[in-house]
Amino acid sequence: MDSVEIGEPVASGRLCDAFAVPGDRELLSAVRRMRRSLTDVGPAYIRADGDFERVALPSKDCDALRDLLIAEQARVVLEIGLAYGSSALAISEALVSQGHADAKHVIIDAFQHHFRNVGWDAITAAGLTNLCTLLTDRSQLALPRLVTENLMADAAFVDGSHTFHNVFVDLYFLRELVRPGGLLILDDCDWPSVATAVRYFEVNTGWEQETIDQATRLRAVRLPDPRVEPSFESFKPFVSDAAP
Repeated sequence: MDSVEIGEPVASGRLCDAFAVPGDRELLSAVRRMRRSLTDVGPAYIRADGDFERVALPSKDCDALRDLLIAEQARVVLEIGLAYGSSALAISEALVSQGHADAKHVIIDAFQHHFRNVGWDAITAAGLTNLCTLLTDRSQLALPRLVTENLMADAAFVDGSHTFHNVFVDLYFLRELVRPGGLLILDDCDWPSVATAVRYFEVNTGWEQETIDQATRLRAVRLPDPRVEPSFESFKPFVSDAAP
């Protein structure tokens, strides 16, 4: 795991090993304070005027993300895209609030340095480095490595590249990494490139949209259990509602 570095807490170097994460009220309070600060004050660094509002997941959608993961009773969560850290803090809040000793939050972002590491600094300031690991590699390269390590996640949040082929590759490997019956949560499905990649898996591999009980721009999809492996002879053409 030589490419993993901005604070790698895994002594053995393997992400499938358990972290010791206490269900700590002080830690939960620290995460919530950091979330409030990010919403009310903003991050310590912003790349350009309006970039935080454009890039970061809004607070109400972060709440929806947190609530989905708590309802899922997720213990291991994969996240693609860190940026300013708003969604990462919401995911960590969900994990810490449940108090599972084996909780893990694996974040993949090759471009955190473009944000002067402000997202990871927020994770660190909240005291979450025993829970969170940041992989500073492109997700299309990091995810297959996690497959070889036999990592199994309960859920994943996807807000990385919006280029169709990158999204498609991310979803292909997340299908390997998220357990059958697990949950994928996506941002920006109003982008045709993102929506079309998701639509392939809905039409051809049995992914089903999950109802979200609050107004949000997020989309959740449920993976089938048992997993569906389609035959090449059963391929179904697909197009998304968001396609132009």
